[in-house]
Amino acid sequence: MSGISAGSRAEDEAEDRADQDTYDVAVIGYGPTGVTAANLLGAAGLRVVVLERDAEIYARARAISTDEEVLRIWQRAGLAERLKLDMLADRPLDFVDARGRTILSAHPTPRGHGHPPQMFLYQPALEQVLRDGVDRYPNVEVLLRHECLRLRPAADGAGVELTVAGTADDSVRRLRARYVIAADGGSSLTRAQLNVGYEGRTYEDRWVVIDTKMIEPWPDHDRLRFRCDAGRPAVDCPTPLGHHRWEFPILPGDDEEYLTSDEAIHALVSRYGIGEHQIKILRATVYSHHVRFAARFRVGRVFLAGDAAHAMPPWIGQGMAAGVRDVANLCWKLDAVLRGELLESVLDSYEAERKPHVKEITKRAVFVGRIITERRLAVTRVRDAVLPFLNRVPGFARLLQDSNWIPAAHYAEGLQARPRTKAAGHQIPQPWVTGPDGTRVRLDDVLAGRWLLLHAEPPTPQPAWDRCGVPSLTVLPAGSCPAPGVVVDDEGVLLPWMTERRATTLALRPDAYVYAAAPSAAQLPPPPAGFAPASRTATSTATQGTP
Repeated sequence: MSGISAGSRAEDEAEDRADQDTYDVAVIGYGPTGVTAANLLGAAGLRVVVLERDAEIYARARAISTDEEVLRIWQRAGLAERLKLDMLADRPLDFVDARGRTILSAHPTPRGHGHPPQMFLYQPALEQVLRDGVDRYPNVEVLLRHECLRLRPAADGAGVELTVAGTADDSVRRLRARYVIAADGGSSLTRAQLNVGYEGRTYEDRWVVIDTKMIEPWPDHDRLRFRCDAGRPAVDCPTPLGHHRWEFPILPGDDEEYLTSDEAIHALVSRYGIGEHQIKILRATVYSHHVRFAARFRVGRVFLAGDAAHAMPPWIGQGMAAGVRDVANLCWKLDAVLRGELLESVLDSYEAERKPHVKEITKRAVFVGRIITERRLAVTRVRDAVLPFLNRVPGFARLLQDSNWIPAAHYAEGLQARPRTKAAGHQIPQPWVTGPDGTRVRLDDVLAGRWLLLHAEPPTPQPAWDRCGVPSLTVLPAGSCPAPGVVVDDEGVLLPWMTERRATTLALRPDAYVYAAAPSAAQLPPPPAGFAPASRTATSTATQGTP
């Protein structure tokens, strides 16, 4: 009997070990894209493992800004307000000529996502807050100093097997995950293992990126300037927490090693009146600019995200933002598929929705970069003469000045009903609203990451959706009294948005994008095939614990 008991214990322990090494999602890479995924998946209650080869946060500040849509994503993780404490909002942006004269000014204008339209950040501090956010979730296991050596489909076809090396102790272990998000950067080993092409180009010019600590402020130190100097263009950028960033191209004939020295750096910034006593040089690194796209964003149960899927020049500050948008699009779909709420085929919509938007943003980044880095004297003379003139022309000036060269995420294809409507594929704005309980919150805190019907007038019954138990909210104009089942549009934003798109009923996805819309008294198209939403509690992200 004792032998049987011992055998049973051994079998139980083996089963326990197998269970401990099995996850819903494995995330490879723990930069901004991977850590955002870990927060979103952790909040969903999924069992997640994160693999990161480095022991610490990467010290070099790469991204320097983000936008309101990305803050809205971090709001879903309950971290937006904490992150904003370490950011600079709504700083002016100027394009200046070789003599420092402004040829174009841009003013970030809100797009209705409920946060400042542009925020400057210090990336190491941002990543620390996001990692602290992951610590809230016991269902997320973070393995630092671990690298994925190999991944392959599981024999039963229901997952992915990962062979993982611990670089601290030379250990090797095997993990299993239902799905994998590869967010391991532009040189992604995962992408290489999957034999996925990474097509595009690398620009010849290399740039030295200089991060400094500001010791003594100078006039307009908090103003972003693109210095469009044919002799040597530059980026002159404020960053929060007392930092400042410059970027300079390495020109033909330059000694790259010397250009990263303190002596060379002080000489470069002295042309703008910055003395050695005003800054402390933290680091100088040389980068190349890339325009690349993975041939596929999905291979079976493995998904590429962030720089592993695409790379763009930094001119409009959207490289990191694109990766955050990737996982915001993907994570709720993985959650829904794993819970049986949606069919597995829905995951094909990830690439269909994200790739066109990333390509459009990259195109805009390349265009803005050409304005900044143009070095042909004849062309720069025309630019410096024409842009100030256009800056004074009504209409065209607004187009130039409001910095809306970042295209809004709008999905022409993917997970939406057919036939398409004017509202489908768009994310609804996020005003401040009064919720059913009388509390004033941002709209997404009421929507709570659920499938939901939104009505602009007394609801028209929607039997196909009602049978699935999809909840409804009716939007009332500002000044209305709060009540169960209604939300008050305090800022007068949401109702006009619906009117403009001729929609009185919206079927919203969990990411607040419109799946389907219908005019007054009309029926919505049916839910997606296989739709079986689980009951979810409408818990506001505003009440989630913050690190």
